[in-house]
Amino acid sequence: MTTVEQHFPADFIWGTATSSYQIEGAVHEDGRGESIWDRFSHTPGKTKFGQTGDIACDHYHRYPEDLDLMRELGLGSYRFSLAWPRLFPEGKGKINQAGLDFYKRIIEGLHQRHLTPMATLYHWDLPQALQDKGGWMNRDTALRFAEYAEAMYRQLGESVPFWITHNEPWVAAFVGHFQGRHAPGIKDLPSAVKASHHLLYSHGLATQLFRESKLAGQIGITLNLTPAYPTHDTPDDQAAAWRNDGYGNRWFLDPIFRGSYPADTVEWFQQHHQIEMDYVQTGDLAVIQQPIDFLGINYYFPNRISAADESKFLACINSPAIGETSFRGWEVVPAAFADLLKRVQRDYGNTPIYITENGSAFADLKRAADGSVNDGDRMSYLHTHLEAVADAIAAGVPVKGYYAWSMLDNYEWAEGYDERFGIIEVDFATQKRTPKRTARWYQQIVANNGLPSLPADVQALAERYRNCPIGPQD
Repeated sequence: MTTVEQHFPADFIWGTATSSYQIEGAVHEDGRGESIWDRFSHTPGKTKFGQTGDIACDHYHRYPEDLDLMRELGLGSYRFSLAWPRLFPEGKGKINQAGLDFYKRIIEGLHQRHLTPMATLYHWDLPQALQDKGGWMNRDTALRFAEYAEAMYRQLGESVPFWITHNEPWVAAFVGHFQGRHAPGIKDLPSAVKASHHLLYSHGLATQLFRESKLAGQIGITLNLTPAYPTHDTPDDQAAAWRNDGYGNRWFLDPIFRGSYPADTVEWFQQHHQIEMDYVQTGDLAVIQQPIDFLGINYYFPNRISAADESKFLACINSPAIGETSFRGWEVVPAAFADLLKRVQRDYGNTPIYITENGSAFADLKRAADGSVNDGDRMSYLHTHLEAVADAIAAGVPVKGYYAWSMLDNYEWAEGYDERFGIIEVDFATQKRTPKRTARWYQQIVANNGLPSLPADVQALAERYRNCPIGPQD
């Protein structure tokens, strides 16, 4: 008999998440247009081993099987993204009916299986036709996004109760336009700052249109929030960590909740990079500050920042990790997750929160007797981070649901297929799906609406995760 150590609120929503380019495949089928990720991944040297999302998990053809797996796990909700170029191949104009019908089938299939749809409008796959006109550096792209959003509300809004405008606009702006590791592969900080503003402006426009639609559902935005801690307990490191927080967290939280960019970060951009932001027009910030029904938070790891390495922080290169790390080298610090959730409530109020992504990539080399992945490291990650969520809820943070990342092993952007985040294994040669040990563990969590005791063979690892400190070590 399973012993449940910790229960969650009765109305807590349990789900998993994916994104369109990472799983759908079928990039040339049924009228879909080219996206910036199609162009980027087919450019030599941009992705690991030159791998692309052309086939990915072939979800476009295999979605009934994937939805059945969600039902088998007992999930209450599924977060997915709509592919803008599948719906509007040129980014605007006439809707592509075949693309719309695909998402209608997804949504209908979810309802048939008693899962609640949560739809993300933008998960980084901008139509290439809009990129050719400047992409997110062009203010017009925000207007085209608003048109696209309005069309989706009109076509799908009655059957989708939860809408997310953007997934991780920090990544779309700064990883795509400054670090250059993601599409469109630009390496220019002023361009990234400009793109970030237009992404936020488009979120505000889409939120306004949702209110005008009078739909019964809810709308929010998903931010990847990464707490920043000083490596050493010195004024210089503390100041550097605060600057990193401004660049990575407050740059999006402040406009959405306070109607202004953080003054210290604006000053830093001006003094050190001569960025004047003269493209911010009167009224833009009022649009961005449209009230949202919920905030989606994606959490994976914290940053540890040293003033001595401050030249690296814009690229998010951390000081050395103190505790355990994932396959990708991300430090596993559940206490930082609880700290983050409490901080968001303290600084930005009681807007309901959904954990729209949380998970980790591991090597997945261990096998159970039946051949399935015995991923105790991922199970321990999931368990200890859910303990952090429970801790935050107990402290009064209004966390309403949790979506494990990811439902399936998928195309992990520039890292190709090496990094596996899924709770379901995908054999990309055969497309066979096999639940990992973590999937069965998550099934128990959902069924019990709480955390069961951990198996003995992973308790020691979980304890190391729990004990990783968040503060400086001197």
